[in-house]
Amino acid sequence: MEDNDLRSLLGKLTVQDKARLLTGADFWTLHPIPKIGLRRLVLSDGPNGVRGTTWDERDTSLLLPVASGLAATWDRDAVRRAGELFGDEAVRRGVHVVLAPTINLHRSPFGGRHFENFSEDPLLTGVMGTEIVTGIQSRGVAATPKHYVGNESETERLTYNAVIDERTLRDCYLAPFRRIVEQARPWAMMAAYNAVNGHTMTEHSELVNDVLKAEWGFDGVLVSDWFATRSCVAAANGGLDLAMPGPQSPWADGALAKAVEEGEVAEALLDDKVLRLLRLADRVGALGEDDAREKTAEAPPERARATIRELTGRGFVLLRNENSVLPLDAKVAKVAVIGENASFPAVQGGGSSHVSPPHVVTPLEGIRNALPNAEVQYQRGVRHRRLLDPVPRENLLDPQGEGNGVRVEYLGEKGDVLGTELRGTERLTWQLGAMPEGTKKLRMSGNLSAEIGEHVLGVNGTGHFRVEVADREVLAADVKSSSEVDDPLADMLAPPEQRFNVVLVDSDVDESGRVRLAIEFTPLKVDADLICVGFGHRPERWDDATELEAALRAARDADVAVVVVGTNDEVETEGRDRDSLDLPGAQDDLVAKVVAVNPNAVVVVNAGGPVLMPWATDAPAVLWTWFGGQEYGDALAEVLLGKAEPGGRLPTTLPAALADVPVPLPGVQPVDGELPYEEGPLIGYRAYADRGVAPGFCFGHGLGYTTWSYDEASRNGDAVEVKLRNTGDRAGREVVQVYAADPVRLVGFAVAAAEPGAEAEVTVEVEPGEGDLRVGPSSGDLRLDVGR
Repeated sequence: MEDNDLRSLLGKLTVQDKARLLTGADFWTLHPIPKIGLRRLVLSDGPNGVRGTTWDERDTSLLLPVASGLAATWDRDAVRRAGELFGDEAVRRGVHVVLAPTINLHRSPFGGRHFENFSEDPLLTGVMGTEIVTGIQSRGVAATPKHYVGNESETERLTYNAVIDERTLRDCYLAPFRRIVEQARPWAMMAAYNAVNGHTMTEHSELVNDVLKAEWGFDGVLVSDWFATRSCVAAANGGLDLAMPGPQSPWADGALAKAVEEGEVAEALLDDKVLRLLRLADRVGALGEDDAREKTAEAPPERARATIRELTGRGFVLLRNENSVLPLDAKVAKVAVIGENASFPAVQGGGSSHVSPPHVVTPLEGIRNALPNAEVQYQRGVRHRRLLDPVPRENLLDPQGEGNGVRVEYLGEKGDVLGTELRGTERLTWQLGAMPEGTKKLRMSGNLSAEIGEHVLGVNGTGHFRVEVADREVLAADVKSSSEVDDPLADMLAPPEQRFNVVLVDSDVDESGRVRLAIEFTPLKVDADLICVGFGHRPERWDDATELEAALRAARDADVAVVVVGTNDEVETEGRDRDSLDLPGAQDDLVAKVVAVNPNAVVVVNAGGPVLMPWATDAPAVLWTWFGGQEYGDALAEVLLGKAEPGGRLPTTLPAALADVPVPLPGVQPVDGELPYEEGPLIGYRAYADRGVAPGFCFGHGLGYTTWSYDEASRNGDAVEVKLRNTGDRAGREVVQVYAADPVRLVGFAVAAAEPGAEAEVTVEVEPGEGDLRVGPSSGDLRLDVGR
């Protein structure tokens, strides 16, 4: 519809109607108004998968690699395809607005949400964000770039004040948002929790009304981050358009309508907000004729798996490959796969970006599937997960005989059963209103496969637990959060765990080798916005020294040792910044010892953000694979065996030592509520270049499986034309990067592809007016100079 048509609809609404539209009907949806043909709008989290309106492991969604992994492709077309996949998923799940992509920068590797952001560079972030937004919106679904702006830390994330000088704010942190607004025209955008230079972003008139809406021409809806709206009048006058979630918010229950009627908020301003919302509804097909955007019962489409696998592998970055250890010979006879992340991979980070995928292909599964004729031996080596391992679903049998899983019963005040269902065995989450009305506690039960002997069990969540094993009480305890973080997702992000030992005797175990397990859980707050609970198990026979020696023995005897190490969603998560860049647990020791006993060791790093790698210069091959999504294991096997090119280039700098990090601790930790960006624009590779410090692996670095010569570069207007040649013995792709010479700054890039021995020519667009330029395969390897 034209804006004049939308204004005619606006004229049919009362002030109360208009104000009611601008806050949520519930956690994820907006109020419909049938008299003007407006149906309810559905919003959903979506940085690496469109979750929908429930946190339920049975309601599955496609899981793509995290944003850093997509940015590592440096490939506009590939990232746009990812956006199209997000859009298709949103349509399948009945979602109109996807709360993605995340556009904040990698200011510091200690940032807890680093994995969810594209890059440390504003240009690369803006270009990748533009492609994601364009892809999503090509499917008639709104994208929502977030979190506008200065949201690079998780410590005190709800309240800190980012103090950023004007030049740094404009050139670094606003720049990617501006590019996306001007080139992709997003239909929505999200305001951050934090303040910038003294004003909380949901009330920041200068950055919202003056910059975002007036200067850049943003005509979409500015939605608050969830629970970020602090006030009624100040937020309305500050430029916020939609306060989420509902039904409670500072604008709800007539508060905004009253402010308009009393003249504290101009009715013209209210009309502008509603017009923006109607424009959004029209763009996503929720206004006018019947909307086909209803959630289907279909499972995620199988056809998407190949696309996700390709995107995943294309973002893998080959950091080191001495003596061409990679790719592996497909006829390799004996492979040792080592490391906890090989069987418990980190495929996504912690927090609101979490989705339940239809499956996860682990590295161990991927390698075994790809090498059916090889002997593939697995050893965990060391443990580093904070929580006990979840019980595999196949190891827990429903006591009511409906299959595998945990039986959940919802109990009322007197212990009466209000409802029951069969759930998975990972941590379970419920949003407010998801349990039967009147629920006071939960009972979870199942028949667990277990051997005679000592076992360690654990429960996690905030509340009272009572646990029975073989009909005898083994635990009755209050479990309290050790976190002092005031965060709406605190219990989900860092659940406390209570462990206890149980000795099973012959009479405890039935003929099928199972023991009865029952857990009664009373949440600390039954009316909490999110309730999370889980349980884990470990046989007591684990011994660190014995398991490490078994891993080294396997590595020593194998033709190739693939060591998969990394972090997980306990270490890298929304709501909490990192306190270390070390690999958790004894993984560094494991890698060093495996590398020492096998000259063909391949170290696979499964992490979303930088980690220190003290063994990097000793490892024959190092492959950085991010948090790889649902097809991670198959993508890894394809790259290891050379069926796919490790096409990634680093979108962020990997430090060699903690002392080299440009924004180290406590740089992400506010002091008295203030978080000064004292480093100005000198983050990432810019800081390393300014100080003359060599990183572990530089921004833009990535080796691939072939080699390239850079033969010629010349200027043609606002473009640089580069000729290069594939000097290796196999086809490959290269990312040509162009940097301003002084100070060093990425100004353009393009992807080249060529057969062995063939020449390629690419044209790299740069911003008008750039001075002397340098061209090469990374920020640390600039081979050609281009004058003005």
